[in-house]
Amino acid sequence: MFCLCVFLQLAALERQIFDFLGFQWAPILGNFLQIIVVILGLFGTIQFRPRYIVVYTVWTALWVTWNVFIICFYLEVGGLSKETDLMTFNISMHRSWWREHGPGCIRRVVRPSTPGILEDYSYVSVTGCIIDFQYLEVIHSAIQILLSV
Repeated sequence: MFCLCVFLQLAALERQIFDFLGFQWAPILGNFLQIIVVILGLFGTIQFRPRYIVVYTVWTALWVTWNVFIICFYLEVGGLSKETDLMTFNISMHRSWWREHGPGCIRRVVRPSTPGILEDYSYVSVTGCIIDFQYLEVIHSAIQILLSV
């Protein structure tokens, strides 16, 4: 159990870092809760606290459901679109960090040529990715599900 909890913590921490890099607030909140509940679940198991074990069990079901939603979101199942600002609670236009920094991706920033547009606004062109960002997000969620089950 301890070894599994360590893997769960490391996987959630890794995912938390990349969600912070992409400013995706919904997954950041979910990852934070996952880290806290795994610690409580580990403590509950070691100290045999039935309430903590029940909380961990319920949270694990919610966590699996959340990761299934993430998979459906990035694969655009059932009318979901990865182009929406749903993961940032509609407060910013940030996207998955993997969109521009995936393995093999070549990122090119193109400054606008129109006068009057802010200097910090730019268009980012990404080419040459070995694997598309949505599949990397799906892989992350699938790993979370496998570790939870």
